[in-house]
Amino acid sequence: MNSFLIVRLGSLGDVVHGIPVAAALRQEFPSSRIDWMVDPHYVELLNLVKGIDRKIPVDPRAIKHGRGRVRFKETLRELREADYDAAIDLQGLLKSAMLARSVRARRTIGFPRKHLREPLARLFYTVAPDPGDATHVIYKNLALLAPLKVTDRRLRFPIEIPYTPTLIQVVQRFDPVGYVLINPGAAWPNKQWPPERFGQVAAAIARDFGWKSLVLWGPGEQELAHAVVAASNGAAEPCPPTTITDLVGVTRHARMMISGDTGPLHIAGAVSTPIVSLFGPTRPERNGPWGLYDVAISRVHHCSCVYERTCKKAERCIDDISVAEVMSAVHRRVAARG
Repeated sequence: MNSFLIVRLGSLGDVVHGIPVAAALRQEFPSSRIDWMVDPHYVELLNLVKGIDRKIPVDPRAIKHGRGRVRFKETLRELREADYDAAIDLQGLLKSAMLARSVRARRTIGFPRKHLREPLARLFYTVAPDPGDATHVIYKNLALLAPLKVTDRRLRFPIEIPYTPTLIQVVQRFDPVGYVLINPGAAWPNKQWPPERFGQVAAAIARDFGWKSLVLWGPGEQELAHAVVAASNGAAEPCPPTTITDLVGVTRHARMMISGDTGPLHIAGAVSTPIVSLFGPTRPERNGPWGLYDVAISRVHHCSCVYERTCKKAERCIDDISVAEVMSAVHRRVAARG
């Protein structure tokens, strides 16, 4: 086989979860062409991944009309000329399935109906292998390689981490003691632990270990970061503005990441940074940290709003997680690090 197209448009964490598929393909087919169709926001992340030949930016919101539609038609024509042996849809939505099928690869591979959020996507796949008892989304993704006879499906994240000016600034600022990363934000309000408690965790980490905390923030989250800092009794400070490349580097050099279920958490997993994670409405066994010693504190079994962006109750299940419980997890993770 000579050429493959991966389709996983977003989000950030989901793109991270797809990287082992590209790595396994490269391991099995070292001379093949491996391309990836992705939302333009995440091309920067894939530029750090060794073994991907071409990153194809496609914004499904922009291809329906105007210049975006014209550009997509040109892109689609190029993709069809590539004559892919297989297009692999890791997203499992109707839009991604249609995009995967539209390139006219010899095979379009996706999940069977029972594993799809939008079951109609199955109509666009020519092959739909069953992931079996795989629980985590990474292993579900890797199971899609079975029809291609890829047997070595070990987790690999071949990410190159450049020393950007922001990374150098952060490392020098906290040298030689290092820093803990706290990530209070999340796209879903239902996944956000109260910022005041993150601040209290930062204060406790400084008291118990002598480490200061660096608080990550993304677009629209600066006030959230400041709330964490304000509650930390001087133990935390906001991170400088970061690109995705900066984020990967700053995460790799951290002593630990403390975060809810969101993109930076999964980047930490990919670069082997120790993790303590907090889960409310989502299942850590499906999309939580996969490292042997990483800790996931979960309330999903008590949640009535599982996989919903906002909570329907006055008190969210994630709010039931206490500062003491998080600090206990921090101590366990530090002890396990060796």
